[in-house]
Amino acid sequence: MNTVAPPTGPELLRVENLVKEFPGVVALGGVSFDLHAGEVHVLLGENGAGKSTLIKCLAGVYQPDGGTIVVDGERVHISSAAHAEQLGIATIHQEFNIVPQLSVAENVLLGRPPRRFGMVDRRRMHTLARAALDRVGLDVDLRRPVSTLGVARQQLVEIAKALSLDARVLILDEPTAALTDAEVDRLLELMAELRDKGVGMVFISHHLEEIQRIGDRVTVLRDGQSVGTVPATTGTDELVRMMVGRSIEAQYPRQQPPVGEELLRVENLTSKGHFEDVSLSVRAGEVVGLAGLVGAGRTEVLRAIFGADAYDSGTVTVRGRTVPGHDVHAAIGAGLGLVPEDRKAQGLVLGASVEENLGLAILRSATRAGLVDRARLRDQARTSVKNLRIRTPSTRATVKNLSGGNQQKVVMGKWLAADPAVLLLDEPTRGVDVGAKVEIYQLVNELTASGRGVLLVSSELPEVLGMCDRILVMAQGRLVGELTREEATQDAVMALAVKEVESSRAH
Repeated sequence: MNTVAPPTGPELLRVENLVKEFPGVVALGGVSFDLHAGEVHVLLGENGAGKSTLIKCLAGVYQPDGGTIVVDGERVHISSAAHAEQLGIATIHQEFNIVPQLSVAENVLLGRPPRRFGMVDRRRMHTLARAALDRVGLDVDLRRPVSTLGVARQQLVEIAKALSLDARVLILDEPTAALTDAEVDRLLELMAELRDKGVGMVFISHHLEEIQRIGDRVTVLRDGQSVGTVPATTGTDELVRMMVGRSIEAQYPRQQPPVGEELLRVENLTSKGHFEDVSLSVRAGEVVGLAGLVGAGRTEVLRAIFGADAYDSGTVTVRGRTVPGHDVHAAIGAGLGLVPEDRKAQGLVLGASVEENLGLAILRSATRAGLVDRARLRDQARTSVKNLRIRTPSTRATVKNLSGGNQQKVVMGKWLAADPAVLLLDEPTRGVDVGAKVEIYQLVNELTASGRGVLLVSSELPEVLGMCDRILVMAQGRLVGELTREEATQDAVMALAVKEVESSRAH
C-alpha cells in the first residue's frame, strides 16, 4: 500500500487487515489505516467500496470477522456502540441518531442524563448541554424540540453530543450531503477548530473539493480493500483513478441528441406560499435544468408536476394530454416519473428487496385479476441490475443494505422500467461517488437518445452546467430567467438568482 508520513500527534486508532463478510458478499477484504490526534483522515471510495461497513465496525454496530482494531496502543474488540463511546469513539451517521420529540438538551445527553436522588437533574443537564453546544457554536433554546431545527443545526446537536462524551475520535459519515454552501463552510471551520484541539477525525465525503480544504491524509477504498494512503493535496484525477481503477476523462459526459416533439408543458403553475406562475416545457431529447438557491421552490415544482403535492392553479400537459392535479397514478399513466430528493424516505421501501423496489412503478401493469406476475417482475429486476450495474448479492437482497449509489440506481431503475416520457430528477447524484455519478449521467444520455425528456433539479451548479441543454433559474418561487447551454455560466446563473432575491428585499 502507498504510504505517506502521518501527522506528529500520538496515534489514536489503527485498523489492520479488517475483514467483514455478509452472505454472498465480502464487504471488507482487508482494510488498513491509522488515525492520529489532530488529524482529519479522509476515507474515499465508490459507493459499495466498504466505507460504511468499516465505520460500523468502528462504531460497534458490526463485529469484524478478521483483522485487528487498536485504540491507544491496545488491541480491542468493540462489542457495542456504548463500548465504542467508552473508548472515546463517537460516530455521526448519515441518518441522525436523534429523537425528534425530545428537547435539544435531552438529545445532547441522550441515554445518559445526569441524575440526582434518582431523578433527572435538569439544571445540571442544561449546564452540560450548553457547554457542549458552545463548543460547536450553536446558540439555541435548550428546551426547544430538536425536530424544529434545520438539518444543519440538527447535525451540530449530533456533534455536540459526541463531544459531550469526551470523544477523541470523531467519525463523520457524509456530514455535508444535505447542507448549503454556507453551512458546509461553518462545519469545515468547526472541524478545523476541533483538529487544533487534538481531536482525530475520520471524514467521509464524495466532494473532492472538501477533502482538499479540510483533509490531511486520504485512504482510498476499492472493492472492500484499501488501495493506498496519500496526502489530501493529491490531484483529483489521481484520486478518481485510485477509486475506480480507471481514469474518467469526462466528468459530465453529456451527449446532445436532436430535439424532437414537446413532451411536457407546464403553464402558470401556482402553489401559494411555495411557487407562483411557473411555466416551462421539455422536449424529446432534452435535459432541462432547474437552478437556483436553496428554498427557491424547485423541489416543490417537481412534486406538483408529478402530482405528489397539490397546487392552486395552472396546468400540466404530457404529450398534449392534461394531467389531473394531485394524482400520482394519473401522472404515471401519462408518462411521468419522479426520482425524489430523499431516496430513502420517498423513493424506496427500505425493508423490501431490490426486486420488489424495482417493480414498484410497473406493479399495476404486472397485475392481472388481483395476481402479480412475479416472473415478469423477477426478469425485469435481473435486467435492471445488469444494465444499471447495481452492486447487490442478489435481486432478493434487502435494498437498505445497499450503498447509497446503488440505492439511487434502484430508484432510477424503478422508473426506467416504467418507460416514462419525461423523468423528473431531484438531486439525482446527492451522496453518490464520482464513478456512480458518471454512470447516472450515462443513463440520462440513454434516456434522451431514445426520445425521452429529463427535467433536472440539482444544487451542484457544475452538474447543471455540464448536463443540461437549457437552464431555467428560479428565485423565491418564481422563474426569473432562461439560459441556453452556450450562455450558461456559474456567474450568469447566480446573477439571476441573487438579483431577484435582492430586488424583492428592496421592495
